[in-house]
Amino acid sequence: MSEDQEWADVLSPQRRNWLRRGGLAVAAGTIAPLSLAQTAPVKKPEAGKSPWGYETFKAPTPRPPSVRPGEQALPAKPRAYTDIESYHAHIYFDEDSYQKAALIRKWAAERFSVELGDWNLEPRGPHVTPSFYFGFSNDLLPVIVPWLQLNSLGLTILIHPNTDDPRADHLYYALWVNRSQPVNGYSIQKPGPDEPRVEQIYPNTRPTVKIERA
Repeated sequence: MSEDQEWADVLSPQRRNWLRRGGLAVAAGTIAPLSLAQTAPVKKPEAGKSPWGYETFKAPTPRPPSVRPGEQALPAKPRAYTDIESYHAHIYFDEDSYQKAALIRKWAAERFSVELGDWNLEPRGPHVTPSFYFGFSNDLLPVIVPWLQLNSLGLTILIHPNTDDPRADHLYYALWVNRSQPVNGYSIQKPGPDEPRVEQIYPNTRPTVKIERA
């Protein structure tokens, strides 16, 4: 029998005893009770008064305000698809998958005339994980969507249109490649009076590679 196995046979029952008796110490192969000084003291709650009072259990359950303001009633007619002026693709990654994101970024910039944004290494705006995005015009939609589906490398990708309602764009009009993830859209506001009605796309890449075809 190996020395490791002998120690395992010795320590296993000691661990069980330690759990049953509330704490035992191993010393030179023997079991010695822990002194009171070695046990962690139980901290008593500090005296005082809770700032919440002592009747919180009686509070009613309120109904939160609508998360879709202006959409409580069914619309009278569908929205026109021409309300969409462009699209964004947001590619999400983490410390284990950033190399995949870098490859998708390189491939996209080589093949498409898009507006390629910077790396967001921390959550930014409504996006709760690191990401990068590229914006593209409507005519590229039937090419870029299937291209991302086949070249996502397993990453989560959000594709959303750009209309005059950016909150709805991110939360209700979105397409997802692979799995979806939370989007913090509660604080997204419509453009102000001095801002463009719809976020504009200004391509900044110079494609050098022809897109692959079967």
